[in-house]
Amino acid sequence: MLLTIVTLFNNTMIFAQAVQYTTTANGLDKFKQTNLITTTLSPTDASIATIQMDASKGFQKMEGFGFALNGGSAALIDQLPSAKKQALLKEIFGKGKDDLGVNYIRISIGASDLDAHVFSYDDLPKGETDSLLLKFSLSEDTLHLIPILKKALAINPSLKIMASPWSPPVWMKTNGFSMGGHLLKQYYATYANYFVKYIQAMQKQGIPITSVTLQNEPEHGGNNPSLLMDAQEQTNFLANYIGPQFKAANINTEVILFDHNADHPNYPISVLNDAVAKSYAAGTAFHLYLGHESALSEVHAAHPDKKIVFTEQWTGAKGDFGGDLMWHLEHVVIGTINNWSSAVIEWNIAADANFNPHTPGGCSECKGAFTIQGDAISRNVSYYIIGQASKFIPVGAQRVTTNANIESIKSIGFILVNGKKANLIVNTGLQQKVKIQEGNNQIIFEMPAKSASTIIW
Repeated sequence: MLLTIVTLFNNTMIFAQAVQYTTTANGLDKFKQTNLITTTLSPTDASIATIQMDASKGFQKMEGFGFALNGGSAALIDQLPSAKKQALLKEIFGKGKDDLGVNYIRISIGASDLDAHVFSYDDLPKGETDSLLLKFSLSEDTLHLIPILKKALAINPSLKIMASPWSPPVWMKTNGFSMGGHLLKQYYATYANYFVKYIQAMQKQGIPITSVTLQNEPEHGGNNPSLLMDAQEQTNFLANYIGPQFKAANINTEVILFDHNADHPNYPISVLNDAVAKSYAAGTAFHLYLGHESALSEVHAAHPDKKIVFTEQWTGAKGDFGGDLMWHLEHVVIGTINNWSSAVIEWNIAADANFNPHTPGGCSECKGAFTIQGDAISRNVSYYIIGQASKFIPVGAQRVTTNANIESIKSIGFILVNGKKANLIVNTGLQQKVKIQEGNNQIIFEMPAKSASTIIW
């Protein structure tokens, strides 16, 4: 239980307790807890780094933090012994003190490149077609993904699930191949029905799909699987096919645009500039392999009534813990949220020690939040990247204004649904004493060199 005003000491009014959770780039501290106090006096030390927080100026509310749960991750988790599997899922999706509190995940519609092989829900012998989707089946997903999703939902029934396609069935494509190509115009209606059937089939399995993106990385046709879909094609597909079919089928799943890099904000802006397409769109998804997170604010400025979410950033085999921790927390977490993102999803939950499984031509260096080798489990850097937010900042937290007086301190502030306040801070420089100033209250604490802290008070 938090203390209210408890004492007067050396002319400083102690107002309440605060807690600091710190992870360092050198890996020595991971969510280290330090108890702090808030006071009502400001020190005169001019060298102290100060974060001004204005809780009266609110922006977007957070929808969640999480990972991609691709088919390969699900298969690795599913092969664990029952007790270890349940304990791992509780650690990922639970809300206890030692849990990550993941509340938004991204899955693939059909195979992603981190499945063991390429598949769709309507694969046919070469030369055959199925315009009525009579052979549509979730059979591949029933092996591992759906069982793991059911267990995750049992732990967190409010878990949000985003689904993204890497490729439609190859018979719908201009090149007849799993990589690249475009959607044939005669199959726009069929492919929209494919989305409808998918959402309805998952619902019958007890798995509600919160949102879909229309294509993972629509400007990148070199992955396996993949599909090229330019902005004009996406506008047409949404306005004339997906939108009307979702409406006719009473589907309330959100449609999220783009789902690609921040170097092309004009892509989603141009789709949203079409009034019909915009009427069916809930928002825009971004990755950050190219471009800068400030592009998210360009889309918000052009269409402030539509949400923005961040849906993918990998950590790779050649990366190091400290560099990845600092960059992702500064740019993917703090950076995108300060530019209006309401969710942050990293790529991917799990891989084995050799970065498998993946499709031929798929990502061969993607490092999971967990490495699962047989029944041995270890935790990697993206576990701590997401955990620095997901463990402490729940759904519904509202971003508020923060400003730091030195460049090496990056921060983002929140008002939590329980009335508490939070600040996620990255110190990119040397060890530093830091002060959060909010109204007449302040918290003073130490931040190690190259570290991240989440302060709750």
